[in-house]
Amino acid sequence: MRSTLKIAVPVVAAVLALGACGTKGGSESPGAGSTAGGKAAACDLKIGMFGALTGPNANLGIYIQNGVNLALDDYNAKHADCKVTLANFDSQGDPTQAPALAKKAIDDKKVVGIVGPAFSGESKAADPLFNEAGLVTITPSATNPKLADNGWKTFFRALGNDATQGPAAAKYIKDTLKASKPFVVDDASEYGKGLADIVRQDLGSALIGSDTVQQKQTDFSATVTKVKASGADALFYGGYALEAAILVKQLRDAGWKGTFVSDDGTKDQSYVDNAKAAAEGTILTCPCAPPDVAPEFQKAYKAKFGQDPNTYSGEGYDAATILLDGIAAGKDRASMVDFVKSYDKQGVTKRLKFDAKGESSEIHVYAYKVENGKIVPLGEIK
Repeated sequence: MRSTLKIAVPVVAAVLALGACGTKGGSESPGAGSTAGGKAAACDLKIGMFGALTGPNANLGIYIQNGVNLALDDYNAKHADCKVTLANFDSQGDPTQAPALAKKAIDDKKVVGIVGPAFSGESKAADPLFNEAGLVTITPSATNPKLADNGWKTFFRALGNDATQGPAAAKYIKDTLKASKPFVVDDASEYGKGLADIVRQDLGSALIGSDTVQQKQTDFSATVTKVKASGADALFYGGYALEAAILVKQLRDAGWKGTFVSDDGTKDQSYVDNAKAAAEGTILTCPCAPPDVAPEFQKAYKAKFGQDPNTYSGEGYDAATILLDGIAAGKDRASMVDFVKSYDKQGVTKRLKFDAKGESSEIHVYAYKVENGKIVPLGEIK
């Protein structure tokens, strides 16, 4: 199914030579400490990484951070006398920690842009503060559609939201799996419930049952009983990897034979490692590009980290690249928002351009499958 992909593969060699990457139109920066317009670039600036770097969902944040660090390496190699550094804001994926972390980022005047917040719940909590402070954010992974409806001038999203992922998941369940009795479960989070509600809506009258669980829950026996009693032949779970692994294992232990489908929040090797054999055959949807969409990026990432790019690594690289291009063009915190708003350039995952609400103008949703203990790409869901 990989042959069905219809996404332009960028000239990644040019993208990876990032340090001199230009502004709209792809102009080149003349060198460290200066810009095409002759304005001196500040040489003590930072970009921020806001997301879970510890805690149960840390892997997703680390995959993004790896992409950001690779972008910084590429930039700093070209600007050895005017390097940019990374400021990490570890939210642990907890929305209650987000406002204080946002204030910390805002108070560091050297931070001119944020990659993140990574999750939808923390975005909802932190983005109003970033907007008030005029500090631009480019999330590589927060997918709740409502985030773009708040009128935040500093909000940008470098991927498709759940208004595209949800229908794609429902389409896959109906058209590819040919499921006639789908069941939907969510984890009650801003992200998981929002996505699951869209899947419910798109499944329509075919939906045979529905339930809600909680993050950090470990006993899903009540849900398992409902799923089995419904006769469901497929189940979509909106939530994250930790609970998804426990749920699918308990479903399999109870003898349920249907297809388990989940989302980008579950697309992490920890899900497979925790669920073990119960994860085999699971379908995962994600608006994140498979590694082979950008082979040169894949090669550079593997050389640095010893593994292929993972969930949102490429999107993290792209988000950081936009901010670094702004710094190369002499932009500061105040002028970075307009720079990002008008950005139009090929990235490693897609064309990087935003609409009036800060949404990505190019969107792709992919299907992945757990096979032999690994998450492998199947292709784009058309």
